[in-house]
Formats: sequence, structure tokens, C-alpha cells
Amino acid sequence: MEHVSQEVRGKTLSRVERNAVVAAVSAVAMRCRIERTTTRLRTRVSIRRQRELLHHVMAAPDCVSMSESITQFCAAMSSRAIPRATPRWWMRRRTGGTWEDLRKMEDASDEYYKEKLRMTPRVFMEIVEALSPLLQRRVTFYRVPLQPDHIIAYALYRWASGETYESNTSSFGIGRTSGLIAVEDVTRALLRVYSDKIVWPTGMRRTLVLRAFEAKGFPNCYGCIDCTHVYVDKPANAPSENFFDRKHRFSVVAQVVVDLDLRIMDVFVSYPGSCHDIRVLQLSSLWARAEEGDLFRGAPVVLPFGVMTHGYIMGENGYPPLEWIVVPYGGTDQIPDEERFDNKQKVARGAVERAFKRLKGMWRLFLRTQKTNMDTLPQ
Repeated sequence: MEHVSQEVRGKTLSRVERNAVVAAVSAVAMRCRIERTTTRLRTRVSIRRQRELLHHVMAAPDCVSMSESITQFCAAMSSRAIPRATPRWWMRRRTGGTWEDLRKMEDASDEYYKEKLRMTPRVFMEIVEALSPLLQRRVTFYRVPLQPDHIIAYALYRWASGETYESNTSSFGIGRTSGLIAVEDVTRALLRVYSDKIVWPTGMRRTLVLRAFEAKGFPNCYGCIDCTHVYVDKPANAPSENFFDRKHRFSVVAQVVVDLDLRIMDVFVSYPGSCHDIRVLQLSSLWARAEEGDLFRGAPVVLPFGVMTHGYIMGENGYPPLEWIVVPYGGTDQIPDEERFDNKQKVARGAVERAFKRLKGMWRLFLRTQKTNMDTLPQ
């Protein structure tokens, strides 16, 4: 009797469990059906709103209701009625860092901008405004594209800090490849927009330059010339001995002409560090323009000892004495006039040395060894 009662009780429990499982499965199926129906309704409503808004935008007159069309289109974008290119779920989001601190214009002080970018916020925004049309990125289905101010800020930070791409890209929440592309794009944009900044002085600017050098005792002088070395890693696709300079480092020669205001008037960067300054000068465009008479077109001036010149630049003893290059006398056995001339020439020529120090102190990239493409380094 007891055995029969246990069997009846077991059958009852199994029937209750089966009913509970069936009820749970039915509830889950009903829930899925309700969610599927709700999703379909939402999709239909979204498509209907999209069609209505697009119809209003397209039907708006071009001349009379242009402002209303723009307003309706913006409303459609904000309400997500018009689909936008959304990032794929597997794309890693960008992080913050230094860029987030620079974006807070109210909190970031001028000193912080000068420390990170070597300029004030006002100058930075002027550069961003000038370069933005050339640095716009296309919206894709991946991550949100980098904005022009973000790209420019990274390039300036890269040049100002001299850090490697591996270390400074993390401060701006971008990858190494994005950093390389950003620097190249900003470089091309700067050379295109500010192409008139590195030019030979003309007009009123030439008058001011000539007066400044005349006050130093050198009438009709246009500037000072010298070379510096930009250090690079051992080139992979070029003979390494060509880039090995006298300081036993791999480098590229940069020839620069500046005035007394440390304004760069001419720059030439192409040849490896083993080339002498004279050889670099002879291969530069400055030599060709000077020999053709395109640089010094001012009225002739008679210098002491009856020397007549239309203009010249000053260089050190490494340069040859030419009609348009004035070098010191040099030597140890000098007469007082020669010694006085060399001292004055050295003081005036010191402008180019100061320009190099300020350039490398401001943009510390020039103090480091460059891991760069030899094709893009001159830019």
C-alpha cells in the first residue's frame, strides 16, 4: 500500500514539474513574440518619420524656405530619423589624456598651452581655422574621425615634445599609424597655407632688414647664413656612410638664412651629413638665384675700401669669399681694422646661431634622433 502511494505521489510531482516547464517556455515564447512585434512597430514608426521629414526637407523651396529646410534636416539628424554612420561594435573607443586637457579652453591656461604646444590658445585657434578646410576627415562606419583641431594639436605636441610616436600618441587617444598620417597631413597643410612665411624680403620688409644690418655696421646686408644638422637613424635604403657626419652621428644638413629678427628667409634641407657646407650651398637654390642676380636687386652701395655691392649675406670662415657672401678675415696675426671687423661680423652673424637655439629649444624634435622617412624629412 505504501509502495502504491509513493508511485502516485511521484507521478503527481512529475506532472507538476512538466506543467511548470511548459508554462516557463510559453512565457519566454510570448515575451519574444511581444519584443519582436514591438521592434517591428518601432521600425515602421522610424521609417515613417524619416520619410515625412525627408519629404518636408525636399519639398522646401530653395530660395524662400532654405532656413526651414536646414532646421528640419538638423532636427531629423538629432532625432535619429536619418541614419548616421555609427561605429562598429568591435572598434575600440578613443581615450583622452593631454588632448582632453587642451580641449577645456576655460580651464587650460596660457602657460599650459605654451608648455604643450609652444603657443597661446589664440594662436592655436588661428592655425586651426586656417588649416581646417584641408584636414577634414570623411565619416565612415568605423570610429568617429579625428577633428582638425585634434590633428593639429597632436602634430604640434609631437614637434614640441620630441617624444616618439609610441609614447605621445597615447596622450591623444590615437594610434601610431594615425599619428604618422596626422603629422604628414599637418605638414603639407602648413606649407600650403603659410607658404608666404619663408620668403626673401621685399618691399617694406626688405627696407627694415637693410636698416637693421646698417645699424650694426653692415649696409646693404640681407641676412646671415649657416648650417645645422638634423640627426636621424641609420637610413635603411641609402649608403649609411653618406649620412655619417664629423660628430660621428647620422644626420641631414639644413641650410638656413635669417635676419636680425631671427626670421627665416630661406631654408634648404636635402643632403646627408657628410656634405660640407660649401657643397650644400652650391647645390641649393640660393646659389642659383644669387648667381643669376635674382636675390640682390637693390641700389648699389659703396662699402669701405671702395667695394661696391648690390647686396650680400654674412657667413663664417667655412664659406668662400664671394661677391654676395662676406666672411671674416680670420687668422691670428691681424691688424686692428681686421680684428674690429671680425668682431662686428661675429656679433651680427650670431643671429643665425640664436635662431638655431630658439628653434631647437622651442621644437625639441630637432634635438632628438629622427625616425623618419628620408623622402618627407625635407618638408
